[in-house]
Amino acid sequence: MKIRTATEDDIPVMAELLHELFAIEVDFTPDFAVQSEGLRLLLNRPDAEIFLAEIDGKVVGMCSIQIHVSTAKGREVGVVEDVVIDLDYRNRGIGAALLRRLEEWSVQHGLARLQLLADRDNNPALGFYRRQGWRSTNLISWMKQL
Repeated sequence: MKIRTATEDDIPVMAELLHELFAIEVDFTPDFAVQSEGLRLLLNRPDAEIFLAEIDGKVVGMCSIQIHVSTAKGREVGVVEDVVIDLDYRNRGIGAALLRRLEEWSVQHGLARLQLLADRDNNPALGFYRRQGWRSTNLISWMKQL
């Protein structure tokens, strides 16, 4: 398995992975064109990165991170999103490897902590994050469409 950074050439396969993720998340709708544009925007940000997992040249997983300023920490933190592994490749340590790479990147960039949102009904994902050393908080996520 190889972990690498994404490029614009990877947008189609990443959009397919996001389709798989958003199909199980109640708050989001899979839309190839919309997700492709979001990925393009993310790839062009200097304060963000997308990591891909490849096996035999096939992209089988991804995760992204964006730097955010936390006034509570008085430092920059990382917001993790888009953690998804191809259904046929789950339970092989790929997600853990992606998060380890993301953590290395975060330390290199001096981030104080990582944070992420997960669908409260996605029990496999919640269990995965717990096993990786993440903990839930008392914060509740709110959203307002503009």
